[in-house]
Amino acid sequence: MKTFMAKKEEVKREWYVVDAKGKVLGRLASEIAKILRGKHKPIFTPHVDTGDFVVVINAKDVVLTGEKENQKIYFFHSGYPGGHRLIPAKELKAKKPEMLIYLAVKGMLPKGPLGRKMLKKLKVYPGPDHPHQAQRPKELNI
Repeated sequence: MKTFMAKKEEVKREWYVVDAKGKVLGRLASEIAKILRGKHKPIFTPHVDTGDFVVVINAKDVVLTGEKENQKIYFFHSGYPGGHRLIPAKELKAKKPEMLIYLAVKGMLPKGPLGRKMLKKLKVYPGPDHPHQAQRPKELNI
């Protein structure tokens, strides 16, 4: 018996729409990361991008449990001395709600070129509208 290894040319990509309204951030992000990575497919191969595209709508309505909204802090650095910014989750959610989901999913994907390629298949929108109707995405309940 031989071990099956998927090739990037053989992968058939699907499009999924996920509604983040009322969903807990971490639980939502782990399911999205699983789909982006391709772990839900029988042809999953760790060193090949076998995942699908995910469109997340209503990112502004995602929920943080406990006191995370006030206590969780996001760290950004410009690369210059003294160029760091600390932004609380509440403020980030108010300004750029799509960044909450993007950063949560980014942390759950592999680091390096393969993870960056997988992350490009994630499309996050703060409201209920998205420009990907032509791809006929399937509704995904998480």
